[in-house]
Amino acid sequence: MTPRWDNLVLAIRKLPGVGPKMAERMALYLLRSDETASILRAVAEAKAGLVRCTMCGIFTEMDPCDRCRRVSPDNHLLCVVEDVADIMALERSGAFQGYYHLLGGVLSPLDGVGPKQLRIEPLLARLKNTSPRIDEVILATNPNVEGEATATYLTQLIQPLGKKVTRLAYGLPAGATLEYADELTLNRAFEGRKEV
Repeated sequence: MTPRWDNLVLAIRKLPGVGPKMAERMALYLLRSDETASILRAVAEAKAGLVRCTMCGIFTEMDPCDRCRRVSPDNHLLCVVEDVADIMALERSGAFQGYYHLLGGVLSPLDGVGPKQLRIEPLLARLKNTSPRIDEVILATNPNVEGEATATYLTQLIQPLGKKVTRLAYGLPAGATLEYADELTLNRAFEGRKEV
């Protein structure tokens, strides 16, 4: 194949969950499709027009985002999640009505992801701030090795601040991700959370 083809396939392979065969299929689709220009335009507009919410970290057009602005001032719960997809899954379930904090991943030394690559400093600054007041931090990292290590690390940082730290109950199957959990499982996981 040509260098341009190889470059296109390699660029698409950088997307999460895309292997070599899928990258080739996507490259063919983009080259054949009449929709390619509109897809590229939508990506460019999103890159140019979206910013991260300074509170939760989700991509938004205005800062703070709608989610952060609509939380009741009487709500003192903060749910810490790995990824945007986790926030969306929890929102669909309706199980949580408080504030969110997006870490942007989990600790994974083998992949070069340490505390500095995650949004841990903004989390700690948020917990030290008195407005809005946070009384309980719910750690909603996935129940896998990296998620557990991240939750343990965060617990050690948060508990000295005098905040109650809880973890989602293990109604979620080990090795699964929040994004694919059904609403009932997520509701039960929230109801059965326990203090760390």
